[in-house]
Amino acid sequence: MIEMPPGVLISAPASGTGKTTVMLGLLRALRDDGLTVQPFKSGPDYIDPAFHRAASGRASFNLDTWAMAPGLLSTIAAEAQGAGICVAEGSMGLFDGVATPGQTGFGSSAETAARLGWPVILVVDVSGQAQSAAATALGFRSYQPDLPFAGVILNRVASPRHERLARRGMDAAGIKVLGVLPRRGDLALPERHLGLIQAVEHPDLESAITGYATFLREHVDLDAIKAAATSVAQSGGAGLPKPPAQRIALARDAAFSFTYPHILEGWHRAGAEVLPFSPLADEAPDKSADLVWLPGGYPELHAGTLAAAETFRAGMRTHAESKPVHGECGGYMALGAALTDKSGTSHEMLGLLGLVTSFEKRKFHLGYRRAVLEAPMPGFDAGAALRGHEFHYTVIVDEPDAPLAQVFDADGNPVPETGSRKSHVTGSFFHLISEEAQA
Repeated sequence: MIEMPPGVLISAPASGTGKTTVMLGLLRALRDDGLTVQPFKSGPDYIDPAFHRAASGRASFNLDTWAMAPGLLSTIAAEAQGAGICVAEGSMGLFDGVATPGQTGFGSSAETAARLGWPVILVVDVSGQAQSAAATALGFRSYQPDLPFAGVILNRVASPRHERLARRGMDAAGIKVLGVLPRRGDLALPERHLGLIQAVEHPDLESAITGYATFLREHVDLDAIKAAATSVAQSGGAGLPKPPAQRIALARDAAFSFTYPHILEGWHRAGAEVLPFSPLADEAPDKSADLVWLPGGYPELHAGTLAAAETFRAGMRTHAESKPVHGECGGYMALGAALTDKSGTSHEMLGLLGLVTSFEKRKFHLGYRRAVLEAPMPGFDAGAALRGHEFHYTVIVDEPDAPLAQVFDADGNPVPETGSRKSHVTGSFFHLISEEAQA
């Protein structure tokens, strides 16, 4: 068994309640208290972990009860070894997941908290209500009675009177108030269509995190949060994902940055050499690379720059003549023939696949994916079942190449975005999380 440091999970009744700013402020405040803080993200979000790392100084990892087998969950949780406390951030509302269970569960933050033994701290937006907020908190505490529940942080409190009324309701319900955050309009992180902007794009992230920490320290009982933290030991786990090649040229810049931390950690620990390069800086992949991997990101925001990056384009084409290339989501779009941005301007992409995509008329695609490969892709044989997640607004105009996989949503319904393959090049809209455990 693996002994875990004590921890808590920050969640909320719904998205948009302020849990991310609470999370960042708490990470930094605990770090400033001299604790080694291990952050985690419950669910498939690939933007928040970079913010967590900036706040805590320690790599953050996703824990996903739908997409990860129990052994992989335990292995990733063990990244907390040596930390003084774990702080995890939930996704959406506390109990939100899918209808059909995956390898471990339905993908909710509550499952993550129960699996690790982390008490839930519920961030409750009390704007527009007072004592009634206690009914919401009471429902969340009672919905799953065996789930450890530490208390609430009241957010967006308008006045001392508002605080008194909200506290009275919580007292009547027997719910501990761990903090009260006055309403402030400057606490929102910048967003775009996939949620938060990337950490590397924030104009002054360090200053923002310092401000959140000061705000949390002034209005939250840090000692009570530390005292509430608990955990349960984890059984021995499976290994992290294996690298798909020895020398991997990995695109890393503002256009290509969405790679799950546990994937990269698995590559590094297995001895793979990751060779970063920047398409936006017109860099070609290392000529010695065995594989080029283009992760997801925001190519639609940089389509003109990518279309004009001749060194990058030539290097990619040369590599693809004899060695494998794979792209996920934004990387997949960049591998295609053309991309139309939201203004209706079409930009020539790499042309390694025939895929043509458009943002002019957006369509929302969101959800877990199970993909059964119809042909090999780097690191996996034909027939392998992969678990992942899809999140984009892209419309496919043309996809003439052979499908990469049979793709299904979390409930087993077929998904038309099958990915593509052509010669040495493969791509998909789903972001790989894990390979499905063999029966």
